[in-house]
Amino acid sequence: MMRALWTAATGMSAQSLNVDVISNNISNVNTTGFKRGRANFQDLMYQQIKSPGSEASSAGTQLPTGIQVGLGVRAASVDSIFTEGSFQQTNNPLDLTIQGRGFFQIQLPNGDTAYTRDGKFSVDSTGQIVTQNGDLVQPGITVPADAQAVQISQDGTVSAVQAGGVQSVLGQVQIADFINPAGLTHLGSNLFQPSNSSGEAVIGNPAENGLGSIGQGMLEMSNVSMVEEMVNLIAGQRAYEMNSKAIQAADEMLQTANSIRR
Repeated sequence: MMRALWTAATGMSAQSLNVDVISNNISNVNTTGFKRGRANFQDLMYQQIKSPGSEASSAGTQLPTGIQVGLGVRAASVDSIFTEGSFQQTNNPLDLTIQGRGFFQIQLPNGDTAYTRDGKFSVDSTGQIVTQNGDLVQPGITVPADAQAVQISQDGTVSAVQAGGVQSVLGQVQIADFINPAGLTHLGSNLFQPSNSSGEAVIGNPAENGLGSIGQGMLEMSNVSMVEEMVNLIAGQRAYEMNSKAIQAADEMLQTANSIRR
């Protein structure tokens, strides 16, 4: 019975984490470029009361299955699911999407490079293309003050139409990819940094060597499905409740056993 108490407690702890992850998904349903999380679990060690194949009698018969009692569950990981979100048309020339694999490169204030799927960009007072937080998009591209229109092709070529109808190439958007995007470290603000698990960034031009192409005038929305998350939330809540009932049942059994001893 004491074993049941601790086993059910591990279940409550696991489902609490599960609900935390689901709640974060739901809260970011309208976050540009957000990638939903998914909690994964593993069973804990087993108590071997009778091992499978052990001798069952003096005649040499063997137990076909034995008795192995599990001791609960633990969180194994929280994966980021990098499936593509839906695209929303904005007609803002600096709103960009990556249609396929890849991440935009962002220079942080400390000089480090972070990566994002959030293509909500604008220009600062110097004409440089920046994120909503004012961080520079890499490689750096400056839009002239007299630019009348900015065009970004699927291969990332950035050009501007200036006064007098003169068209000039301003630069090239390059994107990064990783062997294991799920291994990236979350920084918040829709940014990621590489880890030993993700591997180093592989930089290239859009629409080349398996990298995605650039879409202009649109944004990639969150890949969270509210219907799926609500179903998962209800399932997680019910699992939490059932584990709490298992603790209550084990406690009542202990009380009954103690009353018999008296």
